[in-house]
Amino acid sequence: MSAAIRIVLVDTSHPGNIGASARAMKNMGLESLVLVRPGSHPDPESVARASGAADVLAQARVAQSVDEAIGDCGLVLGTTARGRSAHWRELDARAGAAEIAAAAAALPVAVLFGGERNGLANEELERCEALIRIPVDAAYGSLNLAQAVQIVCYEVRMALAAGGPIAGDTPMPATADERQALDAHLERVMRASGFMHDGNAGQLGTRVRRLVARARPDDGEVRILRGWLAALERRLRPEE
Repeated sequence: MSAAIRIVLVDTSHPGNIGASARAMKNMGLESLVLVRPGSHPDPESVARASGAADVLAQARVAQSVDEAIGDCGLVLGTTARGRSAHWRELDARAGAAEIAAAAAALPVAVLFGGERNGLANEELERCEALIRIPVDAAYGSLNLAQAVQIVCYEVRMALAAGGPIAGDTPMPATADERQALDAHLERVMRASGFMHDGNAGQLGTRVRRLVARARPDDGEVRILRGWLAALERRLRPEE
């Protein structure tokens, strides 16, 4: 149904979960699977669990980092099983799917799922514009990885079937690579100005990256911000 919607499994340790996730995707018409540092791939168990979705497995791309998996994406959402800091915007699966369906009309979209034991690491979550949480019963909130993939893919299918805004005059969103370059440029200027230093770099850098992620600047806005930052850098250079 849509090759623009990318399911990204990060640090998946059990090959059966990879196969079951591929099956869940094909059930819902999705085909673009990226595996970041999989524990075992290809693997006979993943093929067996994929059932009729061996083609999704066969064309799955293996990446060594999240950045490699999402660089060209205009929207990156991460999934989480627990509440996070208020600095991340949180969506349920249905609201997240509506954003995915709308954004996929312009650029590829990635949905990140973390490993079975610990989920996504904080540095991986920081590459996301928002987080998806599946509202489960508080008495037992544990979802199998493939179950979570199935729920999100189902909601995406429903959102695509319902239709959404057409990307006509909507500005082209910045890609994940462009936003990361903006983050690095902001940090460089903050350090050059003395606003960021070793004592506050960790917390301040994280807060600024999350601010940019929540703002979701388009590609033109990123160029404006980077042009402004470049002008500031020139002013901050010592006179020769």
